[in-house]
Amino acid sequence: MWLMVAIAAYLINAVVYVADKFILSKKIHSSVVYAFFVSIWSVFNLALLPFAFWIPSGREFGLDFLAGLLFLGTLIFWYKALHQSEATRVVPVVGALVPIFSLFLAFIFLGQGIGKSQFVAFTVLVIGGAMISVRRTRFYYLSQWWARAREIGGDFLGSIHSRYRPTRRLVLNSLIAAFFFAAYYVLAKHIFTTQPFIGAFVWSRIGTFAGALAILAVPKWREQIKEHQRGVKTPKNLLFFLLVRLAAAAAFIMLNWAISLGNVALVSALQGTQYLFLILLVFFLSAQHPDYIKEEMGRGVLAQKFFGALLVCLGLYLLLY
Repeated sequence: MWLMVAIAAYLINAVVYVADKFILSKKIHSSVVYAFFVSIWSVFNLALLPFAFWIPSGREFGLDFLAGLLFLGTLIFWYKALHQSEATRVVPVVGALVPIFSLFLAFIFLGQGIGKSQFVAFTVLVIGGAMISVRRTRFYYLSQWWARAREIGGDFLGSIHSRYRPTRRLVLNSLIAAFFFAAYYVLAKHIFTTQPFIGAFVWSRIGTFAGALAILAVPKWREQIKEHQRGVKTPKNLLFFLLVRLAAAAAFIMLNWAISLGNVALVSALQGTQYLFLILLVFFLSAQHPDYIKEEMGRGVLAQKFFGALLVCLGLYLLLY
């Protein structure tokens, strides 16, 4: 049951990520502002509470609230990374790291072990994620890779070449987003194991809503939100945003439900299906609507992305079996 629910959630997420990329590129250029508008709607999840009314204890509410805040932080760094690069590069890289972080965090906090086959899966996932994220399709000598890595990362005490600062920010935002996703999944698994699913889910959304309100306390972000509101000219944009958010909410609920039913590491590992859905979707939209979805789709790049996706799927398969 949880397997089909997770795959369906990842299919919907693939559609949502392409829509999010479009909105971040064309409509909203601040990840914090976009995270605010996404999170502020979390309060409407209270409508689900009457279907399974439940009041948590102080400790339970604290964990739920923390999970909600953690998810808001995840959104901010996720949208930062998504805004900086192509959806078919960011999603697989972050997704390949989430199972790895999930396994380690689950081992520390939930007592789940890591076997030899999982270590092999880690290696395959990293290689597959790297192949999807690298822009060039030809291979370089090891020394050239090392030299470029030093330029991107900078010397221990030296400065970083300005050409690679955007790359470093993208890598950093992707790493933080992946870690936050994993931390949220592990915490959600603990919450759903000890609390009723609907009740715990609703109260955790209150934490996300409170975090969105806290964003308004920062003058710079508050002004950006006001500026965006002044720039909204037609209700058509709002309708598109709401439809995307409804789809995202449905996928999010389904994914949390799958986590409550199954193993958190395995659910996160199933993101390999999401990569394939995403690449196929972007490939179709790039051909039909190149003015809206622009991705590198040359033969070499396309072959690289598919081969990297296959490697990621292989790594995820090794995690499952």
